[in-house]
Amino acid sequence: MLIVSDEVRDAVEAGRPVVALESTIIAHGLPRPRNLRVAHELEQAVRDEGAVPATITVLDGRPHVGLDERQLERVASEDGFRKLGTRDLPPAVATGASGATTVSATALLASRAGLRVFATGGLGGVHRGWTQTQDESADLGLLARTRITVVCAGVKSILDVPATLQRLETLGVTVAGYRTGRFPGFYLADSGEPVDWTLHTPGEVAAVMRAQDGPAGGDTALIVANPVPEAEQLDPALHARVLESGLRECERRGVGGQAVTPFLLDYLARQTKGASLEANLAAVRGNVRLAGRIAAAWAAA
Repeated sequence: MLIVSDEVRDAVEAGRPVVALESTIIAHGLPRPRNLRVAHELEQAVRDEGAVPATITVLDGRPHVGLDERQLERVASEDGFRKLGTRDLPPAVATGASGATTVSATALLASRAGLRVFATGGLGGVHRGWTQTQDESADLGLLARTRITVVCAGVKSILDVPATLQRLETLGVTVAGYRTGRFPGFYLADSGEPVDWTLHTPGEVAAVMRAQDGPAGGDTALIVANPVPEAEQLDPALHARVLESGLRECERRGVGGQAVTPFLLDYLARQTKGASLEANLAAVRGNVRLAGRIAAAWAAA
């Protein structure tokens, strides 16, 4: 059973703007107690744009869309909180587990609750060395079959960005830069890859969303790639140097498969003395604010 908070349900039924927020950044992405402060900050940023925040998680086997204060505190402070992708939702529900939702699980539950706009940091994608491992994030497949608008700062820069963009094209997922012709790289304002489409206002994004609902649209996501401000990005030279070192360390330690991404993210945070984390948060804040404006434009359409 999908539990939608009264505030979110009332907003959806009334056609008011709502923004879905993932819970992985709260449970797994930040140290305590800063994670709870950031959770409050992001929800307030949505409200400041005139929209209702809908943080999504699973508590005791029950998926929740929209959390009260006690539930938000559980996500931020409870030990043993799992990380749940779409494949993990059925066993989590069946066994009464609690866990934070990743991009794929958040997008799925948001869509099923009738939400159309979702803000996150960076997407998962095709991993480096795909030709050997064939390892790619479940985010891509889910976005290929879910009509939701995802505001993000591109894909994590530790991934194979060109291959990810090619994979999204193959899957029919629309990617548009927000006020940029370049695809952002999560910590970086520019991954080095171009985008085919650029949208300049929340109203233009809402117009594309309306077109998706017409005969020209399919049941795929719209990715709005919103770059982190250059003044707040991770220094590109530092990023390149630390990432290269981290990849060598992965090979030396035999880290592979699903363990690579969390290892590299942690390595970047430690080797940059927290600068990568601050760039991540800057990106998330910008994405949340933009998502609020897009949701408002969509509701007004």
